[in-house]
Amino acid sequence: MLKAIVLDDEPLALEVVKSMTEKVSFVDVLAYFANAFEAMDFLKKNPVDLVFLDIKMPDITGIDFLKSLANPPMVIFTTAYSEHAVESFELDAIDYLLKPFSMVRFLKACNKAYEADGRRARQTEENKKPDYIFIKSGYEQIRILLADILYAEGSGNYVQFVLDNKKIASRLTMGEAEEILPKSAFIRIHRSYIVAKQHIQKIDRKSVWTNITELPIGPAYLTEIEKITR
Repeated sequence: MLKAIVLDDEPLALEVVKSMTEKVSFVDVLAYFANAFEAMDFLKKNPVDLVFLDIKMPDITGIDFLKSLANPPMVIFTTAYSEHAVESFELDAIDYLLKPFSMVRFLKACNKAYEADGRRARQTEENKKPDYIFIKSGYEQIRILLADILYAEGSGNYVQFVLDNKKIASRLTMGEAEEILPKSAFIRIHRSYIVAKQHIQKIDRKSVWTNITELPIGPAYLTEIEKITR
């Protein structure tokens, strides 16, 4: 459920958005405001996920209102003027609705906000993941910081995790190693190599350099490797 507020100095416009949001099951509007400063005071005490925001208002524009917020929520601009569209998207607005807008267009904007909120939640969850892994080596479980791993190298039934000052071998397949190393931080470059993105120093069409070590690129992995350089 997205918690939201609506800010528009026109009472009729507030009623229109109210009637539409009441039909959207995943949006819960906590308050409606015709005064921008009252909305600011509310947001200081009641953080929300989304603001439906008019642009042309007395005293302060919707653009300046958004810029004034220390931790701005997602925003969907609702306005009768098209000239601010470019600036609004530079501020990472979810959508820009030109009045009068239809229920279908309004729902599309709400769906965008819902999807963006889901991506943000997944990213937050990803950031909460441990910054280490345990690797079984012989009879021991060894704790390794992910930031210390330069690359993993497969050889037969073993994978060797190469760190700055040591190497740790574990009875794993490369597929299993790929599963335990987070994809956000590591990339498979060859059937025998997985590399830490943060330690990549140079890339060409045949090799990846991590510190002073040159590692080969498998042709099947080249397309994915090129994405991280864009």
